[in-house]
Amino acid sequence: MSTILNEVLMANRGYAADFDKGDLPMPPGRHFAILTCMDARLDPAKYAGLSEGDAHVIRNAGGRASDDAIRSLVISYKLLGTREWFVIHHTDCGMETFTDDIMRDLLCSSLKTASIDADGWHDCCEGPGSSEGKYIDWLTIKDQAQSVLEDVVRIKSHPLVPAEIPVYGYIYDVKSGRLIEVPEATTAGS
Repeated sequence: MSTILNEVLMANRGYAADFDKGDLPMPPGRHFAILTCMDARLDPAKYAGLSEGDAHVIRNAGGRASDDAIRSLVISYKLLGTREWFVIHHTDCGMETFTDDIMRDLLCSSLKTASIDADGWHDCCEGPGSSEGKYIDWLTIKDQAQSVLEDVVRIKSHPLVPAEIPVYGYIYDVKSGRLIEVPEATTAGS
């Protein structure tokens, strides 16, 4: 058994021993959802003051409004009653460190973990790689505020999203813990 697997299972045993949340309803109690990045430095429960059962938190690389993220938001509204949504990207995001072409080239040469230094991204090993990465839009980020605005606009203009759902746009600052509004995004999301 790996060290990580053992640590997770031990932590779960402790959590389950005192578990008292089994009666929470499926719909989120505060009727909102957050779309945010998977970055381990972000803890939406802490930065948004959430407890179990309060809100849906949808996470992916960059917190981008991918088709799957929109699918989750639509389910959140249509079947589980959320009435407000947040798009929250963050400073110092890894999605700003590469482009689609860089990712595609890295995957073509090797499927092993790459490394980054002052000269950019490098593969540590030779193949095997795969050209399948050429068919994926990696939704990289050049400018955080612009990406938040683009994602809010994409969500608001989606034909499955009701016009009355407000979508707020923010950037989480990983150095201060503060949420910084992207006013153009919140305006577009109203």
